[in-house]
Amino acid sequence: MATSTQNAITLKGSAAIVTEYLNYGINSILFQRGIYPPEQFTSVQQYGLTILMSTDEKIIAFLQKVLGQVQEWLGRNEVEKISMEITNVHTKEVLERWDFKVHNEPPVNGETKMDPNNPVSSKELKKIQAEIRDVMRQIAATISYLPLIEYICTFDVLIHTVKGCEVPEKWKETDEVGIQNVQTVQLKSFSTGLQKIDTIVNYKMTD
Repeated sequence: MATSTQNAITLKGSAAIVTEYLNYGINSILFQRGIYPPEQFTSVQQYGLTILMSTDEKIIAFLQKVLGQVQEWLGRNEVEKISMEITNVHTKEVLERWDFKVHNEPPVNGETKMDPNNPVSSKELKKIQAEIRDVMRQIAATISYLPLIEYICTFDVLIHTVKGCEVPEKWKETDEVGIQNVQTVQLKSFSTGLQKIDTIVNYKMTD
């Protein structure tokens, strides 16, 4: 959990809040979309909701590694978008992509003090978590309108960084793959006062 000291959220604190949301959001999507069997998930309480989290050690380790790097980049305002792609294992076709777009925020209603070297948000953590709760509820509700995934699928996480960002040695550059016959739905956004996150799902319409 990110800490809020005297109701002040630093850029590093904001990065921790966003990364925590990404972890819960991605796990929830994996469960809601049936990418892995339901018995491989366990329920936890977060944001006042019951969220299903993967118990698979490989998935946990993968997300820890990827999101650890995401948090580091977010703490330097070097991330533009995080994409979670759901791919058909056999055909390699991308069937669905969840985009988490990051917008670095200017001051709003005095909530943000903009020292370029140390911006601080005074937005209450409870208010941020309430906004995240609304997004998580929408993620859970997408199962009512997204097409049933009838194939064995896997997932990957792509990080879109600003130019000149330092990339770890073992990471490789890749291009985002388009989705045929794509439909797009934008979910609610949330803001830490320093960073605003838009959540968008792109999916292939069934024939």
